[in-house]
Amino acid sequence: MYMSTDSAVSAIPSGEAGGRRRVRRGAAFASVAAVFVVFLAASSVPSPLYPIYQQEWHFAAWVMTAVFALYVVGLLGSLLVIGALSDHLGRRPVLASAIALEAVSLLLFLTAGNVTVLAVARVLQGIATGAATTTLSAALVDLEPPHARGRAGVLTSVAPLTGLALGALGSGALVEFGPAPTRLVYALLLGVMVPAAVLTALLPETSPRKPGAVASLRPRAALPAYLRADIVPVVPAMIASWALTGLFLSLGPSVAAQLLGLHSHLAGGVVVTLLAGTGALAVAVLRSRPASSLLAPSSALLGLGVLAALAGTMDDLLWLAAAGTAVAGVGVGASVLATFGTFARLAGPHERSAVFASANVINYLGNSVPAVLGGIAVTALGLRTATEIYAAAIVVIVAAAFFLRLFQLRAERRVVAAPCE
Repeated sequence: MYMSTDSAVSAIPSGEAGGRRRVRRGAAFASVAAVFVVFLAASSVPSPLYPIYQQEWHFAAWVMTAVFALYVVGLLGSLLVIGALSDHLGRRPVLASAIALEAVSLLLFLTAGNVTVLAVARVLQGIATGAATTTLSAALVDLEPPHARGRAGVLTSVAPLTGLALGALGSGALVEFGPAPTRLVYALLLGVMVPAAVLTALLPETSPRKPGAVASLRPRAALPAYLRADIVPVVPAMIASWALTGLFLSLGPSVAAQLLGLHSHLAGGVVVTLLAGTGALAVAVLRSRPASSLLAPSSALLGLGVLAALAGTMDDLLWLAAAGTAVAGVGVGASVLATFGTFARLAGPHERSAVFASANVINYLGNSVPAVLGGIAVTALGLRTATEIYAAAIVVIVAAAFFLRLFQLRAERRVVAAPCE
């Protein structure tokens, strides 16, 4: 993106691409992180626009959440099928293909005149994002500076929430203050894809071609039996945090407009940003804490934040709704660290890929299915009642996660104390 001078590139060894000039590894690491954020920002851009689409095309709330869920379907399918492809074809070809597919989806968004085209665009965007995030995550690890071990893991955790926050906020601002509210933001993102594609062509290839590309497309998801007892307390926290994120991304702007009276489209973006942005900040601050120490506190924060946000929404107390959302965002960020940290700690290197695939399945089903059910509830019961039910369900789920973790800690203490008896 900003690599245009000779100081930013260096001639790579003659064995790679015939001596073509490539971005230096340090600059490449930062650039890959930036592209990562851009992809996730693009994925949250439609959120402030959903109320406009709904008003213009006259579709029900459940259709809006179904369109959101289609993005998740494409994303999850891409993660499971294409996740390991860059290990065989190389990082650059897979990332370039993801950028091209993202550009196609943005063109569809730009020209969409009905909900069918919008749905197709979201599916393609999900596929592109899934392919890009797995490839970019691997590239970050490949390019991680020797003096900053662990930085790739931090960025991989922070970038998604940061991208979601920036995309929703930027989209809300452009919709509120710019011309052509359903067009301008996609045109700008299309422009960003051009330097992203150029930069991809200049990246050093960190994964040489090797056989097995076709075999790598077979989805691998497994949860070994011996891990399940330790994973069970984690699952409710995963479902609750991703269900809350799904609610904010699909119905958050509608809740802000209809229940809080915030009819500014910028406010719709701020709602998403407040949750995702505080989540990203929590990940950055808590990244060095052991995952096992975060599970119970993250569940408590998530539950308390949701209750406060619900109380503020129902009583028309904007400050309480905002504070509750921020607290819930901290809970989401801490939950991300706790859950993925737990999976990483328990799974052996030979089974980690399949175990993380299972984690993604749980996360994105938790992200999409409750959102669709919430949309159906909005259509049948109204936004206020549906929001109350959705929030109550999340609180029940995080309470289960909290108490399961407490029971697990008590059992662990008994095992430790047993030899002393």
